[in-house]
Amino acid sequence: MNTKSYILVCMALMLSLSMFPQQGKQKRADTLFNKFSFVKAAKLYRELVQDNYNRNYAMRKLADSYAFLRDPRNASRYYKSVVKQKDVPIEYYYKYAQSLRGMKKYEESQKWIKRYKDSGGVVNANDFSKDVNFITSVFGAKQQYFLDRVRFNSKYSDFGAFEHDGKVYFASARDEGVTVKRLYGWNEQPFLDVYVAEAGSKRNVDHTAKVKGDINSIYHDGPVTITKDGKTMYFSRNNFKDDIELKDKNGLTNMKIYRATLVDSLWTNVIDLPINGDEFSTQHAALNIDDTKLYFASDRPGTRGGSDIWYVDIAPDGTLGEVKNAGNVINTESAEGFPFINNEGVLFFSSDGHTGLGLLDIFATIKGDDEKSIVDVINLGIPVNSNKDDFAFSMNQDGITGYFASNRQGGRGSDDIYAFHREPVLHVEGVVTDAINTNPVAGAKITLFDKDDNQVAFMETDENGYYQINIDRNNDYKIVASQDKYIEDYREFTSKNIQTELITISANLLLNPVQDVVKLADISLNTIYFDFNSHDIRKDAQIELDKIVNLMQNDYPEMVIRIESHTDSRGKLSYNDKLSIDRANSTYEYLISKGIDPVRITEHQGFGERRLTNGCEDGQDCEEEEHQLNRRTQFIVVQME
Repeated sequence: MNTKSYILVCMALMLSLSMFPQQGKQKRADTLFNKFSFVKAAKLYRELVQDNYNRNYAMRKLADSYAFLRDPRNASRYYKSVVKQKDVPIEYYYKYAQSLRGMKKYEESQKWIKRYKDSGGVVNANDFSKDVNFITSVFGAKQQYFLDRVRFNSKYSDFGAFEHDGKVYFASARDEGVTVKRLYGWNEQPFLDVYVAEAGSKRNVDHTAKVKGDINSIYHDGPVTITKDGKTMYFSRNNFKDDIELKDKNGLTNMKIYRATLVDSLWTNVIDLPINGDEFSTQHAALNIDDTKLYFASDRPGTRGGSDIWYVDIAPDGTLGEVKNAGNVINTESAEGFPFINNEGVLFFSSDGHTGLGLLDIFATIKGDDEKSIVDVINLGIPVNSNKDDFAFSMNQDGITGYFASNRQGGRGSDDIYAFHREPVLHVEGVVTDAINTNPVAGAKITLFDKDDNQVAFMETDENGYYQINIDRNNDYKIVASQDKYIEDYREFTSKNIQTELITISANLLLNPVQDVVKLADISLNTIYFDFNSHDIRKDAQIELDKIVNLMQNDYPEMVIRIESHTDSRGKLSYNDKLSIDRANSTYEYLISKGIDPVRITEHQGFGERRLTNGCEDGQDCEEEEHQLNRRTQFIVVQME
């Protein structure tokens, strides 16, 4: 062999030998990836990219690893290079689009969704093109949810907070204080356990706060839900037996839902439920209002997407009925999970299949007219949802406060628990009635004005004379009812200083038929007011009454009026009825004493506390000035000429 040939052979041998470590590294990376050890897999794929070994393949797997780790910043960084590769599978266009959404780059995300579709890809519901105004509507919607601080998050994953009887139960990967730490390969964090803390506690929670009993194992445990009586717990746990994980045919360990009972302050008697299986996952237990249905997430046979929301009936003896899918309005071709049902029977869940702001978003269901069927879902918007994963929503018994989890920026760990309080939409509602025959007035025009007499809203009553208009809190309003055949009526009310729980202010209106008269729009008969627990005519009221006397005697000698008197909400209903009648009588007698003919006052009635002008009902904390607005007599023009 000549020198030249020898050198070539040596170079080929060296090149071949140098490839063996790279081949072994790729094999190890693929093995870790297939075992869902994405942190370690990403490290090896990154080294392969740097070494320029099978670079296109390593780049794809590296981007996928970050996607599984729910890290859209790094995922999009590498997907950006992947989509430039020649003959890249079109699914990477979609993956890149999803990672861009996680970075709030919505317009760019849409471009890659379009490219994916143009290349023959099928897009599920999670496509902004279905609703081009989605982002604007979500960010522009009036905020109902407000975030509160949670002090018991750790640097690890914390989620699934569920409050019961003054305690918060949650799943956490915190493992500090334990001598031997066991790590979950997917994200290199300790396995989950179930912890409990006092609601509202300012203390952090360590390993000593794990729930007592047999709930926590050496693998994943949690999250949980508890029956209303506090005696039964349903919780998620890895499928294992004798401390050994049970694998499915693909080598994966699935999740199951177990049931435990509370015995002498210990959660014990753990039972594997019949809805479980070794070849699919069943997790994220939730109960309906009366604990008769168990909701959960599962990828069992019949699942439409990655996982669906399912439910099963619970008999009084605890046995479970037939498993049923929650339906295609809720479930998509992507993943749904973490169901929760509040006191009103509204189902909340997380999904990356419905149109959202980021990766997983939290949605609420909308019921049909029958209050049973679910006709649509709605995104809860910001700040509950973000451009990252938002999930594990729960609401407390008060219907105002609750929790959810998110891996958004600014948290302490990978997943953090966030507390919220909500200010429900406030509305004014009422019935417009014919003052003569008490029949409802359909098609009456309802106009809402603010304190500056600017028109805020306009609508017509339905066939039952009913109307409802959403209003802002902390404002003064006037609502006017009118109809061609009637003399208009109005109510002034305020939404200031009312409790958060209040969602309805009542303002019923009475319309008097026009009796072939010309209505003068500029007639103004001012309201008079009374002192607390009194029906005496005050001096300021005498001034207003004298104006009415002058108007009726000199300007409009044919005017006919009606008197309506009211009280505030303090005191018994029967007493307030009598007090309002006394106020109506005092007003009537004063006008008669000044020379007004009794026939020109058709009625002088008392309505007690039934027609409050604001939200100062029984039990509400109101200032004296607000109560004063309800202690009044009003005058309604029945006839002008």
